[in-house]
Amino acid sequence: MHVVQVLAMRFLNSELNLEKFFQRLRRADARILLLDFDGTLAPFGSDRRDVRVYPGVADRLRSILEAPRSNVVLVSGRPALDLVTRLPLPAGLAIWGSHGIERVRDGGRLEGLELPRATRAALDDEAARIEARGWGERLERKPYGIAVHWRGLNAEAAALIETEIAGRWARLRPPGFELHPFDEGLELRVGGRDKGDAVRAVLAESGGEVAAAYLGDDLTDEDAFRAIQGKGLGVLVRRALRETAADLWLEPPDELHAFLERWQESLWA
Repeated sequence: MHVVQVLAMRFLNSELNLEKFFQRLRRADARILLLDFDGTLAPFGSDRRDVRVYPGVADRLRSILEAPRSNVVLVSGRPALDLVTRLPLPAGLAIWGSHGIERVRDGGRLEGLELPRATRAALDDEAARIEARGWGERLERKPYGIAVHWRGLNAEAAALIETEIAGRWARLRPPGFELHPFDEGLELRVGGRDKGDAVRAVLAESGGEVAAAYLGDDLTDEDAFRAIQGKGLGVLVRRALRETAADLWLEPPDELHAFLERWQESLWA
């Protein structure tokens, strides 16, 4: 992966012309900003329930939403209702939760899959086993799976959890479920859908000329980066560079603010 640094934003795609992209954004019939949440708009913390977006980001998103022909779409691994009820984000965002399995429609109507009762019972049993193991604080129960986090632990404790959980889930994975690693954690969830599906659906529903970008940080965002290739801009937002299908790399929060400010200015130009 060849990295070119221009004005503090690192180009990962040698064919990317950022000026031409923002020119297209100015005139497009639909201007769509798609965003992951944790790690992208909000820094990771030791308590995933205590979420605070980077200062000033919510105001920038609010201004972007107010612009003509503009849409902001949140695509997160969090449950959709968690995004709606708990997070400090402006009203009017389109929301896809659970890695694209759930969607909040206009009027607040939630769409998603209905899991069989036996599958829910199996997930409940596995969650209870993890809690009994003493890792309840590391467990995140989701509508379509369970995740275990080891962020903040020392290397020995993290390796113990990772080895035991990964080995058990690889052996006992229910039919139709997939294992998905993320930064300092592992998720067991319903397969068949990912963030890339959400990106493709949003772009397919937009008429006319579309200018779009997806901003994300995690391994689960790679599906979205691949989905937007050739149709828009993929932007990796994280402190350290890793192998990615994204076109551009930003370090939060300053470079994230700079990118959102440029996007905001282009909408009103």
